[in-house]
Amino acid sequence: MAGKFDGNVTVSRDSQELLLHVDGEEHVLDTETATELRQQLGDALTGTREYVYTSGECRADGSYVVARRGAGSAGHRKVFESFEALTDLYESLSTDFTADDLSGSGLTDSRRHIVLRHFVEHPRFDCELSSRQPLTVRKL
Repeated sequence: MAGKFDGNVTVSRDSQELLLHVDGEEHVLDTETATELRQQLGDALTGTREYVYTSGECRADGSYVVARRGAGSAGHRKVFESFEALTDLYESLSTDFTADDLSGSGLTDSRRHIVLRHFVEHPRFDCELSSRQPLTVRKL
C-alpha cells in the first residue's frame, strides 16, 4: 500500500550519487537508478491508458484528454484542463445521469457519450452503466 507524504522532497548531489530526501528520510541513488526513477515518474505523470471504449491521456502540460479508443479525429475527444476538472464534473452530477446531463458542461454530440463511458471505465469513478437506452450511469 502506498503511503502519503507531506510533499517535502529535495534532491542533492554528492559526487556520483544523488541524495533523495523524502519526509526527513535520506535515500542514496546511483545515476542509473535515478534515471530509471525519472522515467517511471514521467510515465506515471503522462501517457495514455486505454479501456474498452475510451482512452485517457495525461499530458505534460497537466491537461487530460478523454477520447474514443482508436479514433484519430478531434471530434472524438474532449480535452479537460486537468484530471481534477474531469473529477469535478463527475462530482457535480447527480446519482443517476445521462449523456444529456453533460450538455450543460459544454460537451456536445458524441463527446458526451465518450465522457460518460469514460466515467464507467476509469477506476477513479465509482459508477456503473445502468441503462443503454438512454445511456445512463449510476454512481455507487
